[in-house]
Amino acid sequence: MPARARFCALLFLLCLLPAAALAQGKEKPKVRALTAFVRLDAAHYRDQVADALVMLRRAKSDFERAGYEVQTIRISTQPFPEYLRGMSREPARTFLLDYDQLAQKEGFDADIGPAMLADADDPQMADLLAEVLAQSKVLNASLVVAGDDGIHWHAVRAAARVMKYLEEHTPHGQGNFNFAASAMVPSETPFYPASYHTGAGHSFAIGLQSANVVAEAFSTTHDPEVAGKALTKELGAHAQAIEAVARRIAQETGWRYVGLDLSPAPLKDVSIGGAIENLTGAPFGSSGTMTAVSVITGVLHALPVQRAGYSGLMLPILEDSVLAQRWSEGRLSLDSMLAYSAVCGTGLDTIPLPGAVSEDQLARILGDMAALAVKWHKPLSARLMPVPGGRPGDRTAFDDPFLTNATLHELP
Repeated sequence: MPARARFCALLFLLCLLPAAALAQGKEKPKVRALTAFVRLDAAHYRDQVADALVMLRRAKSDFERAGYEVQTIRISTQPFPEYLRGMSREPARTFLLDYDQLAQKEGFDADIGPAMLADADDPQMADLLAEVLAQSKVLNASLVVAGDDGIHWHAVRAAARVMKYLEEHTPHGQGNFNFAASAMVPSETPFYPASYHTGAGHSFAIGLQSANVVAEAFSTTHDPEVAGKALTKELGAHAQAIEAVARRIAQETGWRYVGLDLSPAPLKDVSIGGAIENLTGAPFGSSGTMTAVSVITGVLHALPVQRAGYSGLMLPILEDSVLAQRWSEGRLSLDSMLAYSAVCGTGLDTIPLPGAVSEDQLARILGDMAALAVKWHKPLSARLMPVPGGRPGDRTAFDDPFLTNATLHELP
């Protein structure tokens, strides 16, 4: 092995040592999303996807050799109306469904970006998106309902329309899991469904599932200051180790590394709600919850790595067993989730709603989320999940490996 290669290999191993020592006897976080950003060309998209998959599969192997399981590899594009420009509705629909078939065949998750990036964009693209998401298996997409120019009220209403369509045209309304209304979410965000990019592509970012690291850091103290220091040490070591792998991948493949979304995503029993209850010693939603979520956000903003996406606290009700239970108990509401988002969160995520919710009600909820994002200039999004025929007191019946179930409540 050449001397330079030996030096690079040694440097790489040294970068991993702090995390390896820290994680001895402890479960490491997972890489939830390894996301490549591709500027898709409808005439050459299969070759572009093949090129991205070479990098993604190699990167997945590199992370797993370093001890970090990769749950999903993903490809996100620019807003899909850009690469469908000039197509009539039926060829455009066919193209997107063919892309969905390709994603299924090749084993990657696909995000086709927002139907509306600006409020002056064609709202018919939102209607096309609703039809496509109702028929696809793995496609994700969004509408941008707020940006630096303020709230996009046409997009707010279009997003509400998409949500009702998916409620009515997918089993259990489950199609809304793959759709989000996003506000102030930056380009090159690795987490779905609000992922997209506006640049040249040929870049990648990483999103973590690290609720277990938060739970471990918060397991031995009820002191917020002590907990914050423990989380900084444990998550910081893992983040730096993961970033060391990412930078090596970038150097060796020519794909640009754009950052790490530090949001500690949960998954069912790997619960961020449970982690916060470790610290507060009380059910999520009790006094002290706001302090705990603020501690987590403070740590995420201070870690010395290149950040991407939200890098805030994710509180997805239906992806977290403890949050779903607290929602079912009536300890949480739309307003309380928005209040937590004002301090640290990523918005209204996987919120179960009765099927009787109207487009106007959905638009008002989305408007509240967008107003909060604009006020504090922070990335927020909303995945609202109205259940067809669901009434207050009913329990949801979603059938998805990422979703748990919860009780529906009447909207105020």
